[in-house]
Amino acid sequence: MELKVVRYEVDRGVATVILNRPDRMNAWTGRMHTEYRWVLAEAERDDRVRVIVVTGAGRAFCAGADAAALDGHVERGTYDAGVDPTTLATPGYGVRAEFDHAFAFHYGIPKPVIAAINGPAAGVGFVLACYCDIRYAAVGAKLTTSSSRLGLPAEYGLSWVLPRLVGVGHAADLLFSSRVILAEEAAEIGLVNRALPADELLPATLDYARAIAAEISPSSLRESKRQLYADLHGDVGTAVAESERLLERMATESDFQEGVAALREKRSPNF
Repeated sequence: MELKVVRYEVDRGVATVILNRPDRMNAWTGRMHTEYRWVLAEAERDDRVRVIVVTGAGRAFCAGADAAALDGHVERGTYDAGVDPTTLATPGYGVRAEFDHAFAFHYGIPKPVIAAINGPAAGVGFVLACYCDIRYAAVGAKLTTSSSRLGLPAEYGLSWVLPRLVGVGHAADLLFSSRVILAEEAAEIGLVNRALPADELLPATLDYARAIAAEISPSSLRESKRQLYADLHGDVGTAVAESERLLERMATESDFQEGVAALREKRSPNF
């Protein structure tokens, strides 16, 4: 696919996905939706890639839906995502039926997806960040759900995701008011993992991602991520039983043998 509004780079085990409409604050369009899913599918099947980092070009992460698209929704009297679902790539699909939906597919991708929120994340940009596994944000970056100020519902399952990240009270606040919060408050309530100075954000995120890529077993990453999101839909007994089944299988595999050897020899593992 010819990439026009998304950039894609792979280096040292990390795929960096860059939303690339800086003149429009990386506002989301049907084209961006299509390209974003395509590059995630590429990263998913590329054995060189062990971790995925998502960020924005310029001063924004993603300022939400493009204003021209919103005007079009009003004129047509309908909400149109601007894409043909039958032509979209399907990263993360096939793991669980619950994940085979827009943005929820992030949970099915067997590699960590880390958001480096370099600037405003609003509306669908906020949604995208929430569906990443880990979020780092630049100090001062503005985040907002936006939807209630536009007369829209909680978008793309955000009513399920947000309470699980920050609790029901904070989720209600952010969804009902659509108020803007800064990265510092987002870190306080658990919406982002770390708030960092802007010039440190991407280097720190990439350092973290590269450490995972270099030091952590790919099979453990795959199974731990699947367990994490599957167990949000289940019960503790099922989670324990599944972990025991995985322990029995993975203890026979080469990653475990290498991990134990590295521990014994006091060296970094070579997965």
